[in-house]
Amino acid sequence: MFAGPAAALFGVFFAYPLLAGLYQSFTADRDGVTTWVGLAQYRRMMHDPVFWTSLRNIALILVVQVPLMIALALVMAYGLNQSWLRFRATYRIACFLPAVTMLVAYSVVFRVLLKTDDGLVDQALTAVGLPSVDWLNSPGWARIALIGSITWRWTGYNAVILLAGLQGIGREQYEAAAIDGAGPATTFLRVVLPQLRPVILFCLVTSTIGTLQLFDENYVLTKGGPGNATMSPVLYLYKVGFEQLDFGYAAAIAWVVVLIIGLISYAQFRFLGKDATR
Repeated sequence: MFAGPAAALFGVFFAYPLLAGLYQSFTADRDGVTTWVGLAQYRRMMHDPVFWTSLRNIALILVVQVPLMIALALVMAYGLNQSWLRFRATYRIACFLPAVTMLVAYSVVFRVLLKTDDGLVDQALTAVGLPSVDWLNSPGWARIALIGSITWRWTGYNAVILLAGLQGIGREQYEAAAIDGAGPATTFLRVVLPQLRPVILFCLVTSTIGTLQLFDENYVLTKGGPGNATMSPVLYLYKVGFEQLDFGYAAAIAWVVVLIIGLISYAQFRFLGKDATR
């Protein structure tokens, strides 16, 4: 009786849409009639240059942004965990504030800041004698702007998680390392990092999944441009489904994205989490 309502909600709002989307990926609308086309949508995807461009874009962001963000979050968490730091609670709240900002709101703010003509960042560059940068209309700079905005929002979130892991390491372990003659760098590498491995793995997996599902930031900042330079698979399936009304092909893209997320997450747990449960 108690599990029934939850099971009904799960079936109606998760299981049924999931299976319906899978079925729809094997169909196509032709003259207003839905017909079964088998693997035709997936074969079409293999020859779609925009889809492959979106995969290359998201791979570039994944390789650059996620390690950068995790490294910055680790440094930030380590600094916030120091006993000599005054006003630690204030700094922790400040670091976490970007994570509670609405996705669309902060993306709009970054779009205003990075405007080419009169954006605040452009004004600051010209004020110190540097040339202005066309942040949102140049492929390379648009990717940098996107990576910077994502890093700004999620670094503090991961830092708080890593900080919780750091607080689980007892002070006696630091004292034992100091007695053995270990310096700060050795203590960090030999004592802190091994015990943080499960937490780092968690942050890495969740950040990877979030990056592969990237939509709000690049939709608001650049609409996937210029020239599809910031197009992501999720943004592309949105354009295919809700702008071109090709829901069968959009469903196929969605399931390929799910498959990619599953494979990458499995690989991360398989190769990086071997010692995390010891």
